[in-house]
Amino acid sequence: MTNAIRLLVCVAALLISHAGIADSLMDVYESALRSDPLLREAEATRMAALEAKPQARGILLPQIVANASFQNSKASGSSQTNAPGGGFFTSLFETDNDVTSWDIQLRQSIFRWDQWVALKQADKQVARADIDYKAAAQDLMARVAAAFFNVLAAEDTLKTEQAAKEAIGRQLEQAQKRFEVGLIAITDVQEAQAAWDQAVAVEITAKRTLANEKEVLREITGEYPESLSAPKKEIPLLNPEPANADEWVEVALQRNLALMSSDIGVEISRDNISIARTGHYPTLDLIASRSDRDTKGLRSISIEPFPLPPLTPADSQSVSDSITLQLQIPIYSGGATSSRVRQAVYQHRAAKEQLERVARQTERETRDAYLGVISDIARVKALRQAFSSSQTALEATEAGFEVGTRTTVDVLDARRKLFIAEAAYLRSRYDYIVNVLRLKLSAGTLNANDLAEVDSWLK
Repeated sequence: MTNAIRLLVCVAALLISHAGIADSLMDVYESALRSDPLLREAEATRMAALEAKPQARGILLPQIVANASFQNSKASGSSQTNAPGGGFFTSLFETDNDVTSWDIQLRQSIFRWDQWVALKQADKQVARADIDYKAAAQDLMARVAAAFFNVLAAEDTLKTEQAAKEAIGRQLEQAQKRFEVGLIAITDVQEAQAAWDQAVAVEITAKRTLANEKEVLREITGEYPESLSAPKKEIPLLNPEPANADEWVEVALQRNLALMSSDIGVEISRDNISIARTGHYPTLDLIASRSDRDTKGLRSISIEPFPLPPLTPADSQSVSDSITLQLQIPIYSGGATSSRVRQAVYQHRAAKEQLERVARQTERETRDAYLGVISDIARVKALRQAFSSSQTALEATEAGFEVGTRTTVDVLDARRKLFIAEAAYLRSRYDYIVNVLRLKLSAGTLNANDLAEVDSWLK
């Protein structure tokens, strides 16, 4: 019996220990890799784009087409024919034919400039697809980190608001007792009650915010987070390296994946202009074909007034081979070709403007993320000091309240400031971490090792 109890205790301890394990940032990221719809969509889009190369190459190779048919036809009637010396005579006929035919054709393009341009363009489309997929993978890292720390921030806010409500509740209870013995006025009780009501409302909002942030993370990973690892009490506050915004911008303009994709997009749109212009170019094709026609039929012919004789066989078979060198020179297409050229020119212009827009956006985001890291380091330090000062101020206010030099309102206000300072301090640490990753994302250097480094800062 004793051994059974010990076994149950060990199992229970193991289950409790396992249940207490929080998901790390890398755990959540690995779940997102398996489940995130955006990444899987990007992967499918990439695989589809990779087919552009074999399709463009296939058009340059011989095209072979085979056709086969079977036809049954019956006909009867009469025809009139002029007779020598004047007049005419009437012929009667009746036929019943079964025709079997087949043909096979080989077409090999000799000169079609648009096909060669399309082949060169396919390489760029494949390269762009690879870059877009890598960009989606980097974006997933940033989205996971942002959602992860937003959940932690929401949990911290909820805990802070619940602690504030509990403290205000104790303050309200204490104020009611003091009022009952005549130590304070009824207004102090009313102030405490108003603070309690406000704390309840704020807690409800905090619960809703937490639920929404968990939904955002579930949207990425496909599952609700139960417990997430929080940052350690002390995390390294590292300045960006290199410590110069211009150098980060220079790296971003060379390695940012969205910018690289837009740059290739400009080249693809330029190729589209060349393809559209080939509508004015001649084409040369080699066509080789063989056909076979086999007729199994019956035929009867007579001249009036003689009746039709019985049907007699009328079979035939023919086989033909041909080799053709076909030259086509487009002369006029109703203006459609010129219109397609103009359209491609405008699309190329739009692609160039998009490239400029993405370049400016990349520079702005990189500078903003760099300044965000720098300011967040100072902000974390300042808010940590503000939190410590708020704790000291609350202790002094509570001591003053005990001796009658401070009111309930003073205590409630000091306690509220402490909770606000705590929430702001915790949030600033999350903002710092997210901005570190944002800076690397803008520069195009973000990878899984960066997430692993951040993961080492967690409990």
